[in-house]
Amino acid sequence: MSATFNRLRHHFEDFSVGDVTVSPARTIDISDITAFAGLTGDHYPLHVDEEYGRGTRFGGRIAHGPLTFSLAVGQVALSGFLGDAIVAFLECQDMRALAPVFPGDTIRVRVEVAGAEGDKPRHGVLRLDYSVLNQKEEEVMRFRMVLLARRRQGDPGE
Repeated sequence: MSATFNRLRHHFEDFSVGDVTVSPARTIDISDITAFAGLTGDHYPLHVDEEYGRGTRFGGRIAHGPLTFSLAVGQVALSGFLGDAIVAFLECQDMRALAPVFPGDTIRVRVEVAGAEGDKPRHGVLRLDYSVLNQKEEEVMRFRMVLLARRRQGDPGE
């Protein structure tokens, strides 16, 4: 375990309903979209063909929805808000793509703890509401992450 992770160590008990954080910002560029298309095999023309994109209601290429989701999850991880408390991803609920993300847009993520429950001695369940905002403060995506977090009393490292 790295020194950074030790410094950011969290447990289920460290989260309270209503806790909020905002991630660092990240600008999306063409190389992000191209790399994601290559990694996933999703070469749909709306994402990889500017000429095709110009003929759509968006007027140009847009980022893949799953790319926006993945970057949002990564930005929150970079923020240190979760530390190393998370044991497992359980599910993503109520995902909505609300507006396109264009190359050159800058996104950041607002996360709020919506629920913290569970009666297991080693783990609790966190429900986190993610709101992805662009540089104009428009919400481009929202979803709820359900994550399993270690409890302090059940952590063998404590």
